[in-house]
Amino acid sequence: MEFPEDRDHERAEARAALFRLRALPADHPEYEALRDHVIGEYMAYARFVARRFRQRGEPPQDLEQVAYLGLVKAVDNFDPAYGTTFLTYATPIITGEIKRHFRDTTWDLHVPRRMQELSALVRGAQEELTQRLGAAPSAEDVAFFLDLPLDEVVEAYEAVAAYHTASLDVPIALADGDGTTLGELIGDEDPALGLVVDREALKPLLERLTAREKRILLMRYFRNMSQAEIGAELGVSQMQVSRLLSQILERLRQRLGAVG
Repeated sequence: MEFPEDRDHERAEARAALFRLRALPADHPEYEALRDHVIGEYMAYARFVARRFRQRGEPPQDLEQVAYLGLVKAVDNFDPAYGTTFLTYATPIITGEIKRHFRDTTWDLHVPRRMQELSALVRGAQEELTQRLGAAPSAEDVAFFLDLPLDEVVEAYEAVAAYHTASLDVPIALADGDGTTLGELIGDEDPALGLVVDREALKPLLERLTAREKRILLMRYFRNMSQAEIGAELGVSQMQVSRLLSQILERLRQRLGAVG
């Protein structure tokens, strides 16, 4: 079951059941059954949120269980008086629970313990401020909320990226429907990169050659013709072709040196 990003598509029946649950006292005979019903209505949405994290190497079933935990917390703490829809309220709670799972389970790169604890503190502040503000807080908002220097908060943001690294064997879906791996999409150093400047410098110099000289270079270096083949096409000897090539290249070298 797919859920669109638009929170206005929240099901009316589930919303009505949730509002009725909030109106009941916890000791009401119908409370527990209605609570289970509301949680069940939104479990598909929790799975939808969990699928956003499926490329991080954790088993999907584990992520779904963590998402359900976040959903339960959201159902138990939601209040219509907040003035927002339930999915708007629940999404950062479910997402935060999943991110907390990754944070607490493993760090792929070594991060000092102090920074791990600071990152946890910052993420908790982000979640609380997101609920209060209805939008993602800035680093300045988090720093003010925690009464911490801004540079420490920014450092904590950067440290969070270290708790999970992507394998180069992770499958990647391309726009045309084909698949590849992350490693195959990482670029390598282009051995011809160092020639770019020389080629750009040569362009105006080549324009100054005669039509015959350009033709000789074209046949030799772009058509891979031998000097004998060039001579046959021009009606001259191979020795003359060799001499003409040497003269042309020497003139280009001198002009290129003068430009440099």
